[in-house]
Amino acid sequence: MSTVEALQAQAEKLSPADRSRLLEHLVARLDADPAVEAAWDAVAEARQAELDAGTVKAVAYQDAVARLEARFPG
Repeated sequence: MSTVEALQAQAEKLSPADRSRLLEHLVARLDADPAVEAAWDAVAEARQAELDAGTVKAVAYQDAVARLEARFPG
């Protein structure tokens, strides 16, 4: 039995909730790229600084979605 097969057998013994948590953890690790995460952190920090400085104004979620739907119908 391969390591993957052994892990699958163990995972099948978990409760549905624990299997779900394991799946979420594994999927998150597939998408994790430290360089990308650092870049997004920098963007978020820059945008927060703009809000704090008053150089930009926040837009309500509903307004932002409405604008996007108008711009990209369908």
